[in-house]
Amino acid sequence: MCGIVGVVGQSPASAILLDALRRLEYRGYDSAGIATLENGSLTRRRAVGKLANLRNLLVSEPLSGRIGIGHTRWATHGRPDENNAHPHMVSGVAVVHNGIIENHRELRDELKAAGADFTTETDSEVVAHLVSRERKNGCEPIVAVRKVLPRLSGTFALAFLFEGHENLLIGARKGSPLAVGYGRGEMFLGSDAIALAPLTDIVAYLEDGDLAVVTRDQIEFLDVNGAPLRRASSKIGRSAVIVHKGEHRHFMAKEIHEQPKVVEQTLTQYIDCRKATIRLPKNVDLDFRKIDRVSITACGTAFYAGMIARYWFERYAGLPVELDIASEFRYRDVPFGAGNLAIFVSQSGETADTLASLEFAASHGQRVLSVVNVQTSTMARASQIVLPTLAGPEIGVASTKAFTCQLATLACIAIAAGRDRGVLHAEDERSLVRALGDIPRHMMRALELEPKIRQLARKISPARDALFIGRGTNYPLALEGALKLKEITYIHAEGYAAGELKHGPIALVDKDLPVIVIAPHDATFEKTMSNMQEVIARGGRIILLTDQRGAGLAADGAWSVLELPDMPQIVTPLVFAVPLQLLAYHTAVVRGTDVDQPRNLAKSVTVE
Repeated sequence: MCGIVGVVGQSPASAILLDALRRLEYRGYDSAGIATLENGSLTRRRAVGKLANLRNLLVSEPLSGRIGIGHTRWATHGRPDENNAHPHMVSGVAVVHNGIIENHRELRDELKAAGADFTTETDSEVVAHLVSRERKNGCEPIVAVRKVLPRLSGTFALAFLFEGHENLLIGARKGSPLAVGYGRGEMFLGSDAIALAPLTDIVAYLEDGDLAVVTRDQIEFLDVNGAPLRRASSKIGRSAVIVHKGEHRHFMAKEIHEQPKVVEQTLTQYIDCRKATIRLPKNVDLDFRKIDRVSITACGTAFYAGMIARYWFERYAGLPVELDIASEFRYRDVPFGAGNLAIFVSQSGETADTLASLEFAASHGQRVLSVVNVQTSTMARASQIVLPTLAGPEIGVASTKAFTCQLATLACIAIAAGRDRGVLHAEDERSLVRALGDIPRHMMRALELEPKIRQLARKISPARDALFIGRGTNYPLALEGALKLKEITYIHAEGYAAGELKHGPIALVDKDLPVIVIAPHDATFEKTMSNMQEVIARGGRIILLTDQRGAGLAADGAWSVLELPDMPQIVTPLVFAVPLQLLAYHTAVVRGTDVDQPRNLAKSVTVE
């Protein structure tokens, strides 16, 4: 969740570190800090809140030194205050940590019994104490870190700085991502490529159990026993990971408007436009005729993408689908069938719960397929099959373009499955593929609703609660619409299957409650209209999101109608997502919340 950066170079480290931390702000954080070596001695600056507070502190209390580590913290253990901010320093050892040390209580008790004095509430401080103790026992830095790592249960990405060692950084990784970057006479550590992009275009990724020994001239990889390892480096396109808001006020607005383009890019890699058929990459060895069941696992917005995909796999491929929230998947007794397909969906490819579920499924003989936006991510490297989305870097915490690109990819997989299994005939496939090809055009029409949505946002911004309802694939879309609203506006919002309204949620309906009804004119339209009338009869304020046919039949009684073009049913989840995103965005702007970095949230959830 939090961000790690490190540099050993030729110029002052603090400015480099601060700039890299700025690029990691999107990951979410509540405090930040930097430590450097000045004439061989450790010094640090820490500040709670936004990175600007740390920047201001460094103006009044600057740090010198050409080697250092930096950190943005998202609080897990201990309050988000300056005292708990990283880096932690103990007797000549400074450390920054992303992850959770699950056995920190036992280690803390052991260290206290030996006389250690703890100054924070964090789990991370035990790492600094353990390494410091090994140093006091005569171990050199690399040996000290190697001795400590096997004692740590949980997940970690760690970066160490040692007093008196002005040409040495040590990184270590288990479960949480960490990369190194290669320069000339300078080397770098970072949580991801975005942090390192302006500094280098050559990176390598640590695998679980790796140590990286970083000096100005080289980077060595070791296992926990000290044996050398080889890790391939790769060239990254700096322009692909250096992002700007452009003409938009927020990254979220920019990313909403990018959807027609990035969805088209994603579809293009899976569609043969000339033949109007699905064309999975040649290296994908996937015979759906041999698959009896599909399981889909993800978290948050990606879970709702998987929920929509379940309808597609069952309708278009005749495949039963089990759907799991990743944080629950490993903790129930899943009866796996040999050789079945397990699909894992993640924007970052580093989501801790999803990654752990992937590894669990692979250990039980499942074919593992990941749908990820970062092809160098841990999930991608751990999967047998990778079907990437081409959303590009998504900086806003609330996922928008990643969601619709996930849907585009999953729709292509479902159609391919239906073709291979004989459920879809050739003309069925061509019809569905043509419908997918029209998505960017329909999205552009959806974006034309923005002026009306902006006005609507002003009206609903005072609300304390909101309901979203839909049926079929519109039900998970209702869940996603509610999630977007609550994430960035802090309005309490819930999504429900429209038929469930009368089983409890209708008790909430009054004249002050906005109820967003997602109802294109499909097979469930009439049923959803009956549920909408139940709300109208009780004074609820209906915002109807429908198509031209639906608007002609059901606009009467609605407080506001957002009308989209008529389109095939497979297309509606991607297109109807756009006005829901815009509604959340503009409501957040009216309410004055931090759209791109909403409170308490992180972009990449790399802890369980």
